Amino acid sequence: MPRHRPLPARAAPTALLLAGILLIAANLRAPVTGLAPVLATIQASFGLGTAQAGLLTTLPLLAFALLSPVAPLLARRIGLERALFAALVLIAGGVALRSAGPLGCLYGGTAVIGAGIALGNVLLPSLLKRDFPTRITAVTSAYALTMGVAAATASATVFPLATGAGLGWAGALAAIVVLPLTALVVWWPQLARRAALPAPGAAARGRSVWRSALAWQVTLFMGLNSFIYYVMIGWLPSVLTGSGHSAAEAGSLHGVMQLASAFSGLLVGPVVQRLRDQRMAAFGVSLLLSAGILGLMREPGWALLWVACFGFGSGACLILSLSFMGLRTHGPAQAAALSGMAQSVGYLLAAAGPPLVGLLHDLSGGWHLPLAVCLVLTLVIAGLGPLAGRDLRVPGEDAPG
Repeated sequence: MPRHRPLPARAAPTALLLAGILLIAANLRAPVTGLAPVLATIQASFGLGTAQAGLLTTLPLLAFALLSPVAPLLARRIGLERALFAALVLIAGGVALRSAGPLGCLYGGTAVIGAGIALGNVLLPSLLKRDFPTRITAVTSAYALTMGVAAATASATVFPLATGAGLGWAGALAAIVVLPLTALVVWWPQLARRAALPAPGAAARGRSVWRSALAWQVTLFMGLNSFIYYVMIGWLPSVLTGSGHSAAEAGSLHGVMQLASAFSGLLVGPVVQRLRDQRMAAFGVSLLLSAGILGLMREPGWALLWVACFGFGSGACLILSLSFMGLRTHGPAQAAALSGMAQSVGYLLAAAGPPLVGLLHDLSGGWHLPLAVCLVLTLVIAGLGPLAGRDLRVPGEDAPG
């Protein structure tokens, strides 16, 4: 059976392609982060316990982890463009279902959103590897910035829409559907491209990315960063109020962290694009994670500095992780395989992070031990960064031979 040959990026106007990529990116966090501000309202509306309410946060992460390995298979069957279109359809349908009313729709819609985001998370790096092979880091930075800004905007607007505009939690969350619907319209012209991800050649079969030390270094670099990021997303307000900040201050600082993670793309992309390898960049931004957490432990009065430091470092680590999917691989099929591996393991770790750290808090009676564990993990990330950042390629699919 002949291998599919990818079409060149010139097959569609580059500006329209980039617009589509950025609009897809806008959907990869906002439908999830938009839930947090109205979670207490939803909990009261349905009489949910803490564990039941927490499941609404972990469901998307579990969907990311479980479905990430499936995304490359779907793209091989129907093509990258159509698989990404399907991802947007799932996100739009999930947003609508989540706000339909019954409790079953709330959970079902949340899971469907997670499935759609999982496809987009995995396949965008593969698309960049195929269509922008010399600008992977720059385009990745742009879409990470868009993803973060959209997430922060959703977090900031859902509660006012629910209360001030009188939409209620269901109407406010339903308003997020404008993001996937807009992306579907802009992405539609790309469906004319019928290039599927190439299947592995006969000589490459059996050489799985799961057997590569470099692939595991990239995977753990991304996964541990995801673990700590979602711990901070879930518990930072409690950490701050526990150290003397008011609830209003804690909420504002939580937003600062998300904005800092988004705007890291403005600096990281242009700088890293000029580097031969990313070893020192990965090491340096990893230490920002360490500085942020150590600062919260030792000098909580300077929390604004520390959350901005942590947010910037985590966003930069994410940009590097996503860039590594293309930079450490030989072609789009292998990029999709590495992306599926890294995001599957990464989001399993992310889903486990908040409950495990919450358990540590309950057992120790404070936040010092949980933060100390996170600090140690940031040092592990700093050790993995120079390994994942080497100018090497994972052997396997798409490799010459």
